[in-house]
Amino acid sequence: MSELNLSTDALRHSLVELLMGIIGSPDDEELARTADRAVLSLDERLAGEARTATA
Repeated sequence: MSELNLSTDALRHSLVELLMGIIGSPDDEELARTADRAVLSLDERLAGEARTATA
């Protein structure tokens, strides 16, 4: 999955699904890495939107 190509809302939904997956499989390290990338992507996206909104 390429988180960077998703809309912000789709990225949020993806993150929720990933976190639910982690709850179901807490030992799945690949899932955790994917969720980490999604969190970082969403954080970057939201920070960019905030910068744009205040500019």
